[in-house]
Amino acid sequence: MNTINHISFDLDGTLVDAAYTTWVWEVGVPELYAKQHNLTIAEATARIVNEYAAVGDESLLWYDLGYWFDLFDLPGSWHDLLDEHKHRIGLFPEVPEILERLQQHYDLIITSNAAREFVEMEIEATGISRYFSRIVSATSDFHQVKKTPDFYRTLCTLVGTEPKTMVHVGDHYEHDYLAPRRVGILSYYLDRTGNGPQLAHSIRSLKEFARILLDAKQ
Repeated sequence: MNTINHISFDLDGTLVDAAYTTWVWEVGVPELYAKQHNLTIAEATARIVNEYAAVGDESLLWYDLGYWFDLFDLPGSWHDLLDEHKHRIGLFPEVPEILERLQQHYDLIITSNAAREFVEMEIEATGISRYFSRIVSATSDFHQVKKTPDFYRTLCTLVGTEPKTMVHVGDHYEHDYLAPRRVGILSYYLDRTGNGPQLAHSIRSLKEFARILLDAKQ
């Protein structure tokens, strides 16, 4: 643990709650589609969900809001949709204090599976960019649809460090816990509900995560 000098944070579900991205994809896009095509919200949502499923989350297009705006012939700009509803973006309450404390001892990085337009909007709205030396989107920057072991290998090369000097924390069992471990990065699974897999490195909050790292510094 004393060799750690970089902390990689997942974004959605870890630093920022999922309300914003969920609303954009599951409410905002269907509402525009319903208006454009004279459908009920229920009808529009059913069609939208079917189209999402047809593309699937193994395709980069699935994460590309501009692609969906074009495909559905939606009115206005996807930039406007993101901007108009940025008030829905919310940090988990403990995040500012935790980042302030950890920044004093570690180089902090954001690694997100979301497209960069979402990442940048969330970071701007929450004002947390000052804590991070690097912000990486798997889909936009590495053209990978998931945070895979290859993603983490590339991340270490980009940062200029070895896996053993990095720790990652996030709320997805496969992409935030198993994948980084497969390349030698110490990882913690953030399970706020306590309903996930019971692991030696499961944590219930970022306060617990910070306590583990800072206690190891002493």
